[in-house]
Amino acid sequence: MLDNLLARAALPKAPTGISGFDDITFGGLPAGRPTLICGAAGSGKTLFGITFLVHGAVQFNEPGVFISFEERAEDLTANVASLGYNLDGLVAEGKIAIDYVRVERSEIEESGEYDLEGLFVRLGFAVDSIGAKRVVLDTIETLFSGLSDTALVRSELRRLFGWLKDRGLTAVITGERGEGQYTRLGLEEYISDCVVLLDNRVQDQITTRRLRVVKYRGSAHGTNEYPFLIDEDGVSVLPITAAGLIHGVSTDVVSSGVPAMDAMLGAGGFYSGSSVLLSGLAGTGKTTLSAILADAACNRGERCLFFVFEESADQICRNTRSMGLDLQKHIDSGKLRFEAARPSLYGLETHLARMHRDLVRFKPHVVVIDPISALRGPAVEVQSTLLRMVDLLKSRGITAVFTSLQNDGGLTDGADPALSSLMDTWIKLVDMEANGEMNRVLYVIKSRGMSHSNQFREYRMTNAGVEIIAPYIGPEGVLTGTARVTQVARKYAAQLRRRQDAEQRQNELHRRRGVMESQIAEMRGALEAQEQEASRLLAEDDAREVALETDRAAVAARRGDTE
Repeated sequence: MLDNLLARAALPKAPTGISGFDDITFGGLPAGRPTLICGAAGSGKTLFGITFLVHGAVQFNEPGVFISFEERAEDLTANVASLGYNLDGLVAEGKIAIDYVRVERSEIEESGEYDLEGLFVRLGFAVDSIGAKRVVLDTIETLFSGLSDTALVRSELRRLFGWLKDRGLTAVITGERGEGQYTRLGLEEYISDCVVLLDNRVQDQITTRRLRVVKYRGSAHGTNEYPFLIDEDGVSVLPITAAGLIHGVSTDVVSSGVPAMDAMLGAGGFYSGSSVLLSGLAGTGKTTLSAILADAACNRGERCLFFVFEESADQICRNTRSMGLDLQKHIDSGKLRFEAARPSLYGLETHLARMHRDLVRFKPHVVVIDPISALRGPAVEVQSTLLRMVDLLKSRGITAVFTSLQNDGGLTDGADPALSSLMDTWIKLVDMEANGEMNRVLYVIKSRGMSHSNQFREYRMTNAGVEIIAPYIGPEGVLTGTARVTQVARKYAAQLRRRQDAEQRQNELHRRRGVMESQIAEMRGALEAQEQEASRLLAEDDAREVALETDRAAVAARRGDTE
């Protein structure tokens, strides 16, 4: 492995500046050697070559020469102007030279020896005039279109490639795709040090561009097919086909924007960098909850990227305004960005490539994809795309929120295992019917790395956001809406009746206590009267005894005097 690393480091490379391509080639194209870019018409060969030259001149201070055998310089300049390439300006600055070599097959007649000395002189002059380090020849078949001598063509091709190597020029030669081989002549692919195949594939009326490095002498390289984009921002490649499970994790917690929902999660929210799935039927509030989370992220000073496949940004901003959310202020501040496109506009790989490019440029902390179920295609390709999408976000430590439209309204998961198994947290939104009305209920199916509530919680969309109501369990399970109100009223009435009965029994006891206390008071009064009467009689008896004693003493005294 060390030898491979040393060999890779020893091979000089010329970076193309094309996002993603330099990653899969570990630095770019082989410096000072020819590279063949082949593909069918419209696959982007010419644009790849132009991009290679422009980035070399602007970013790496390496002037370049573009030799065209098919397009005039003015046509070429006009064609790439929409990508922001100012070829006229670069030509005026001496950083790029463009030469159109007209080859008309009808005017070519084979007579005597044919060689490329004229081209070498012309190319050498252009290279020397600006000190070029890079060369693009577009396209090579046109140069030999009028010749039938295969041996001569092969000989001159070898001379051309040898001449470029001897001059130390990093060359890109474009070639049309042949039948059963990479080029029509079938030789360029063997004498080139690097071969890159561009493919413009159409499936189910959707076009997907793919790139593959067929060979790269002296260097390791990515061997898979990679989706690439050609749009107003130029060429970009998605180099994540073989993403591994080596991404880091975080213990930081981010809020969902709904305090009651955070309370249902043991950590008080979602782990930063985790993947969250909100699934449910249409109208259950998946987009609204996602928008609330995005609003919370922006309020924390984080950037949020919102990919939508069914609604426009203006529509989402208008709809969530009724919930008390002002997403427009976050858009104006640059913290929130919407990327809206119909899922049928691009293939799965192209959607993924566009997402990769937007992540690199915007560098969001939170990404919302609404809904992921809108992406259609063969099951294997959809699963592969979802896996790579999750890996792409996790590798960058981005908190990702996916919404998914479900086809069932039951309490079972009803989700695609290819999607749900990739999620760290899964919250399901359900419509429940009771008393002739539909009410919304949510519950947490799973949340990796934390404890979480196992309760069904009713929630309501209000002008102040989402209100999650404390759980209420009736005789037959969780109750929502008017059924909940009716049961609460019924329970209150029963409690009131029990309280009234208790109060009535208490009043009866008070009455009986009063009667008994009254009777006791009467008996106590009678007893006291009897005690008083007894005391009076006893006092009278004592008085009579005293009087008798007094009388007896007086009588005794009188008798003594007589004697």
